[in-house]
Amino acid sequence: MPDADPLLKIADDLYALPLADFTPARDALVKEHKADKALAASIKGLRKASVAAWVVNLLVRRDPDQVDQVLAVGEALRDAQDNFDATQLREFTKQRRQLTASVTTAARRMAREKGVRTTESVAEQVEATLTAAMLEPDAARAVRSGLLVTSLSATGLGDLDLSGAVALPEALGFSAKARPAAAPDPTQRPQLHVVPDPDADAKARAAADERLADARAVLKEHEKEHRAARRSVEKLQARTLQVQSEIDELRGRLAALEDTLEEVDEELAEAEAAQAEVEEAVDEARSEVDAAREARERF
Repeated sequence: MPDADPLLKIADDLYALPLADFTPARDALVKEHKADKALAASIKGLRKASVAAWVVNLLVRRDPDQVDQVLAVGEALRDAQDNFDATQLREFTKQRRQLTASVTTAARRMAREKGVRTTESVAEQVEATLTAAMLEPDAARAVRSGLLVTSLSATGLGDLDLSGAVALPEALGFSAKARPAAAPDPTQRPQLHVVPDPDADAKARAAADERLADARAVLKEHEKEHRAARRSVEKLQARTLQVQSEIDELRGRLAALEDTLEEVDEELAEAEAAQAEVEEAVDEARSEVDAAREARERF
């Protein structure tokens, strides 16, 4: 946020806080800036984000690269719509579903690390917000601001009103005015949009079934990897026990050898003492022989 607008900087700091800290921090700032009545009133008007909006704001701050990836796929999807490329559109739509589901899971994990547990309902709102950011450039800009106060939902028809969805909408360039519908141009190819239809429930179920099938496939693959990892762990645990047994055996042998060495040292000391006594006796005997020889020679 630019330093030139103190309110934007204050808002950016507030919406970066843990969800439970927002209200007391905002009220403390109102008191801190009470000398500037206009600024204090503007701070007081900042609304606490919903859980889903806070999770998306957290994602934007913690992992902006992943958010950029989501928005890049959204831009590619809109280009495919503009060019009426059905093949690319199907591929990008599939990527959109997979990516929003994956990023939502990552965002829930980040929230859990911050002590906030998200329900399935909140997760659906987070995913809907990411989908809106992929379908609508303005929604993408709102998400990237990190100042969401509510979740978003869009059909791709360009009719999304973001004035109540972000903090300080006017400062971010969002107004409450509804955009006039453009007159249809018969020379242009029709645009592909996500619009309500009578089969919406069936399509939603089909999408849910597809998501469930993908999740089951991922689970199956992870379970396979888990079994392989478990077998490797069991083998290594068995090898560890074997090596430990060999170490214990060698330690036992070492202890026995140390006892034997101690006994040998004692025997060696005794033998050396006995050798010293024998050498002393030999020396005495030799002296006696020499004395006897000298006595004989005198006769």
